[in-house]
Amino acid sequence: MAAIRSDTTRRLAVLIDADNASAKIADGLFEEIAKIGEASVRRVYGDFSSPRSKGWVDILARHAIVPQQQFAYTIGKNASDITLVIDAMDLLHSGRFDGFCLVSSDSDFTRLAARIREQGVDVFGFGEQKTPESFRQACRRFIYTENLLPERSGTDAASATKVAEPLAGQEEATRLMLRVIAQMDTEDGWANLGTFGKQILNLAPDFDPRTYGFKKLSDLVRATEEFEVRERDGGGGIEIREAPKEPTKKPAARRGRSRTPRKAAEPKKPAEKTG
Repeated sequence: MAAIRSDTTRRLAVLIDADNASAKIADGLFEEIAKIGEASVRRVYGDFSSPRSKGWVDILARHAIVPQQQFAYTIGKNASDITLVIDAMDLLHSGRFDGFCLVSSDSDFTRLAARIREQGVDVFGFGEQKTPESFRQACRRFIYTENLLPERSGTDAASATKVAEPLAGQEEATRLMLRVIAQMDTEDGWANLGTFGKQILNLAPDFDPRTYGFKKLSDLVRATEEFEVRERDGGGGIEIREAPKEPTKKPAARRGRSRTPRKAAEPKKPAEKTG
């Protein structure tokens, strides 16, 4: 099996499940894949006579995608999934690829992703937020396709750091980042932002600042107000550490005139008897 090459661009096989991926993500999808490597193989699987998969037909030429037509002869039987898995295994055993991009929200591909990774090849998953955790965790990295839609890209000056409406609350990201920074346990508490980001993805393959409304990890870190951020001299990158907690202040003592406690009344002596 070919190892990942460090001196050339990573060669990728992109396999798209048209029944479980919208054609609207195509532009954003291939822009994202270009950050990972070169999409040497681009195939989309589905019954393109059905309304569900028909949208991909219009963009095949734009992205040089090869369609793999699979007619649904029997209701409930997904021939597209089976063909995709067979092709993936053939490509895997060819030894020509450094990674696979599986585009689907279907948990049926969980075992395929795990099998490819067992062979020492990376798997990058792309699917909706509803994608079952089993498939997300089986990938080295999983990217939500909602983050790839055109309306979430944000190109104006006002969106230099933020994207459209967040898909998830910031509290979730804060808890995860605090957990990771604690695990890194550096000597002085400061951690390189790039290393920090890799550690997060090792723990949560679907982590993405865009999910929480930010374009970059550094912007998300600053927004939480749970971290200190500094830039190293000489272009050494950004470092972060958990912000020190302020000591809890004790309530101030109440002012006022002190009162002398009353003495307990002495018991009366019994009267002396006379005569």
